Amino acid sequence: MARVKGGFVTRRRHKKVLKLAKGYFGSKHRIFKTAKEQVNKSLVYAYRDRRQTKRNFRKLWIVRINAAARQSGLSYSKMMHGLKLAGIDVNRKMLADLAVNDLTAFNTLASAAKEKINA
Repeated sequence: MARVKGGFVTRRRHKKVLKLAKGYFGSKHRIFKTAKEQVNKSLVYAYRDRRQTKRNFRKLWIVRINAAARQSGLSYSKMMHGLKLAGIDVNRKMLADLAVNDLTAFNTLASAAKEKINA
Protein backbone atom coordinates (compact mmCIF):
# COMPACT_ATOMS: atom_id res chain seq x y z
CA MET A 1 0.00 0.00 0.00
CA ALA A 2 1.29 3.45 -0.93
CA ARG A 3 2.23 6.00 1.70
CA VAL A 4 -0.14 8.95 2.07
CA LYS A 5 1.48 12.18 3.13
CA GLY A 6 -1.71 14.15 3.75
CA GLY A 7 0.01 17.51 3.30
CA PHE A 8 -3.04 19.44 2.19
CA VAL A 9 -5.25 18.26 5.07
CA THR A 10 -2.51 18.76 7.65
CA ARG A 11 -1.70 22.24 6.36
CA ARG A 12 -5.37 23.22 6.44
CA ARG A 13 -5.74 21.96 10.02
CA HIS A 14 -2.56 23.78 11.10
CA LYS A 15 -3.68 27.01 9.43
CA LYS A 16 -7.04 26.81 11.18
CA VAL A 17 -5.41 26.49 14.61
CA LEU A 18 -2.80 29.18 13.90
CA LYS A 19 -5.55 31.54 12.75
CA LEU A 20 -7.31 31.04 16.10
CA ALA A 21 -3.98 31.68 17.87
CA LYS A 22 -3.46 35.03 16.15
CA GLY A 23 -2.34 37.65 18.65
CA TYR A 24 -0.98 35.22 21.22
CA PHE A 25 2.47 35.97 22.67
CA GLY A 26 5.69 34.37 21.46
CA SER A 27 5.66 30.82 20.13
CA LYS A 28 1.99 30.44 21.00
CA HIS A 29 1.04 32.05 17.71
CA ARG A 30 3.90 30.67 15.60
CA ILE A 31 4.45 27.01 16.47
CA PHE A 32 1.59 24.61 15.85
CA LYS A 33 2.11 22.42 18.92
CA THR A 34 2.13 25.25 21.46
CA ALA A 35 -0.57 27.13 19.53
CA LYS A 36 -2.84 24.08 19.64
CA GLU A 37 -2.36 23.73 23.41
CA GLN A 38 -3.07 27.41 23.99
CA VAL A 39 -6.13 27.46 21.71
CA ASN A 40 -7.58 24.47 23.57
CA LYS A 41 -6.92 26.17 26.91
CA SER A 42 -8.43 29.41 25.61
CA LEU A 43 -11.59 27.60 24.54
CA VAL A 44 -11.85 26.11 28.05
CA TYR A 45 -11.48 29.59 29.56
CA ALA A 46 -14.13 30.98 27.20
CA TYR A 47 -16.61 28.22 28.10
CA ARG A 48 -15.99 28.67 31.83
CA ASP A 49 -16.17 32.46 31.75
CA ARG A 50 -19.44 32.55 29.82
CA ARG A 51 -20.97 30.95 32.90
CA GLN A 52 -19.01 33.09 35.37
CA THR A 53 -20.21 36.26 33.63
CA LYS A 54 -23.81 35.32 34.42
CA ARG A 55 -22.87 34.73 38.07
CA ASN A 56 -20.99 38.01 38.32
CA PHE A 57 -23.86 40.03 36.88
CA ARG A 58 -26.36 38.43 39.27
CA LYS A 59 -24.06 39.31 42.20
CA LEU A 60 -23.80 42.90 40.96
CA TRP A 61 -27.59 43.21 40.62
CA ILE A 62 -28.10 41.88 44.14
CA VAL A 63 -25.60 44.39 45.56
CA ARG A 64 -27.37 47.27 43.79
CA ILE A 65 -30.83 46.14 44.91
CA ASN A 66 -29.61 45.71 48.48
CA ALA A 67 -28.10 49.21 48.56
CA ALA A 68 -31.28 50.83 47.26
CA ALA A 69 -33.52 48.70 49.48
CA ARG A 70 -31.58 49.71 52.59
CA GLN A 71 -32.19 53.36 51.71
CA SER A 72 -35.89 52.49 51.80
CA GLY A 73 -35.54 50.77 55.17
CA LEU A 74 -35.54 47.16 53.95
CA SER A 75 -32.93 44.49 53.57
CA TYR A 76 -32.48 42.68 50.27
CA SER A 77 -34.10 39.46 51.49
CA LYS A 78 -37.11 41.27 53.00
CA MET A 79 -37.53 43.30 49.83
CA MET A 80 -37.56 40.21 47.63
CA HIS A 81 -39.90 38.40 50.02
CA GLY A 82 -42.27 41.37 50.12
CA LEU A 83 -42.33 41.60 46.33
CA LYS A 84 -43.15 37.91 46.13
CA LEU A 85 -46.00 38.31 48.63
CA ALA A 86 -47.30 41.32 46.70
CA GLY A 87 -47.33 39.29 43.49
CA ILE A 88 -44.88 41.63 41.79
CA ASP A 89 -42.77 39.59 39.40
CA VAL A 90 -39.77 41.74 38.44
CA ASN A 91 -36.41 40.12 37.80
CA ARG A 92 -33.22 41.24 39.49
CA LYS A 93 -31.80 42.80 36.35
CA MET A 94 -34.77 45.16 36.01
CA LEU A 95 -34.84 45.91 39.76
CA ALA A 96 -31.15 46.83 39.68
CA ASP A 97 -31.74 49.06 36.67
CA LEU A 98 -34.60 50.80 38.49
CA ALA A 99 -32.41 51.20 41.58
CA VAL A 100 -29.73 52.97 39.55
CA ASN A 101 -31.77 54.97 37.01
CA ASP A 102 -35.27 55.47 38.43
CA LEU A 103 -35.22 55.59 42.22
CA THR A 104 -38.83 56.81 42.54
CA ALA A 105 -40.16 53.72 40.77
CA PHE A 106 -37.92 51.53 42.93
CA ASN A 107 -39.21 53.24 46.10
CA THR A 108 -42.78 52.57 44.94
CA LEU A 109 -41.97 48.86 44.67
CA ALA A 110 -40.20 48.97 48.03
CA SER A 111 -43.22 50.53 49.71
CA ALA A 112 -45.48 47.88 48.18
CA ALA A 113 -43.16 45.20 49.54
CA LYS A 114 -43.16 46.88 52.99
CA GLU A 115 -46.96 46.91 53.09
CA LYS A 116 -47.20 43.21 52.32
CA ILE A 117 -44.59 42.32 54.93
CA ASN A 118 -46.36 44.36 57.65
CA ALA A 119 -49.83 43.12 56.72
